[in-house]
Amino acid sequence: AGAARLRRLAVLARDPDEPRHEEITDERLRLIFTCCHPALPFPARVALTLRTLAGLSTAEIAGALLTAEPAMAQRLVRAKRKIAEAGIPYRVPPAELLPRRLAAVLAVLYLIFNRGYDGEDAGRALTAEAIRLARVLVRLMPYEPEPRGLLALMLLHEARRATRVEDGVLVTLENQDRSRWDRTLVAEGVATLDEALAMRRAGPYQVQAAIAACHATAPDAAHTDWPQIAILYGELARLAPSPVVDLNRAVAVAMVDGVPAGLALVDELAASGRLAGYHLLPATRADLLRRDGRADEARTAYEEALELAPTEAERRYLTGRLEEL
Repeated sequence: AGAARLRRLAVLARDPDEPRHEEITDERLRLIFTCCHPALPFPARVALTLRTLAGLSTAEIAGALLTAEPAMAQRLVRAKRKIAEAGIPYRVPPAELLPRRLAAVLAVLYLIFNRGYDGEDAGRALTAEAIRLARVLVRLMPYEPEPRGLLALMLLHEARRATRVEDGVLVTLENQDRSRWDRTLVAEGVATLDEALAMRRAGPYQVQAAIAACHATAPDAAHTDWPQIAILYGELARLAPSPVVDLNRAVAVAMVDGVPAGLALVDELAASGRLAGYHLLPATRADLLRRDGRADEARTAYEEALELAPTEAERRYLTGRLEEL
């Protein structure tokens, strides 16, 4: 099934004869589309919407977008100033202009979901709202594949929420109790992804959902289709290049071609400085060093990750790894 999905990740032009989208009826989604004005730079659109509508602090938005807090504060100030000086109108766009704002809206919904997903039990309301809005968006824009891709991605992540943290400690994907995953959500996520891929216009959320589906449909960690995942991360790097994608691809490469191959990619990322201050960079490096039997180097990397980890569950996990070493 995974290989079939990969073959269908072809990017084709939109059919100009497709039906038009409906008007927005959901009030919160109307506000998100209103805030995501294309006159603002893409990051500013997303940041301002998260600040205004989702209630995230400047520090939380900076963390979500991997930006220093002072830089994010300046970005928000500049965005507000541009709105005031340019007289950018805050009004709901007509249906024909919705696609121009779709990418920013999708980014906002996914960041809201991630904020709730990282918040353990307290974040369930946020993830539920993000999923609800994604469902509304799918109905609003039925001929756009990426809303379905995002919905599938959220559902597949939400399906394993109950196993992510045990006794206040983060549980890695390979060690999660798969018998407790919500198979109803997994089935819906896979079906939603297949609907999106059937439109044959691949996008980043569809590729991410395909990666999540590889994990969610594997009977156990040992049977994870890592070659497929490595290929999908390569496709994701083409569609939406980012250092975080490169870091995740390095893990997949390590699982396919061996730890040294993955470590080389991680060390290259570390040397570039593109993920400075991002806790998952030293955490990933530490785990690969541990697997390679380099305990002293792994200990140093775990200590660096521990200093940067944003949640108590992650800090407890990293502390446990250090104690094992």
